[in-house]
Amino acid sequence: MPETPEARPAHLNDDDAPPLDPRSLRGLAHPLRMRLLGMLREDGPATASGLAARIGESSGATSYHLRQLAAYGFVVDDPDRGTARERWWKAVHRGSRFDSVEEFLQHPDPEVRGALTTFLHTHAATHAEQVSTWLGTMGDWPEAWQSAWDISDFSIRLTPELSAELGRQVYALIESYRDRLPEQTEDSAWVKIHFHAFPRRSD
Repeated sequence: MPETPEARPAHLNDDDAPPLDPRSLRGLAHPLRMRLLGMLREDGPATASGLAARIGESSGATSYHLRQLAAYGFVVDDPDRGTARERWWKAVHRGSRFDSVEEFLQHPDPEVRGALTTFLHTHAATHAEQVSTWLGTMGDWPEAWQSAWDISDFSIRLTPELSAELGRQVYALIESYRDRLPEQTEDSAWVKIHFHAFPRRSD
């Protein structure tokens, strides 16, 4: 299954996306925590108050959930930015992934199964929100970007093995583009790529 979001700040290792286990999944599977972690992974270190201002939450709420993310190993203090009065946080890893969803679907603890449901639905809702934001703001972008985006869907008949193979090839293609541009390349931007592949009944 693909890793969670988001972008690739310089302070994160591109190969560093450890698999979730039942304990870490329970710690992460909260909509606000997932949003905060995604922001730290995409935009780099921030304070609880800075994050709160961006998303319209109280700094008390963001502070609490950042501490929870720290307890489960997702974020740490940023020693290069923190002061006695201001605590800065940074993401530990580039992303997270599942080695196998089946172990969570079949887990005997209902809290683990519930955490999986929360995580996946929050992840999907984030994708929908990002697409909606683009559709609402694409007129603000330069003309070149207005003709360089895509929103498509396809239906093809596959076996589970071929579906997995397709996913691996898509991931490899995306990775081949990752380091082709220096950070400050003119006219460049972070591009979101969502990949969903799932079977559907034809009856």
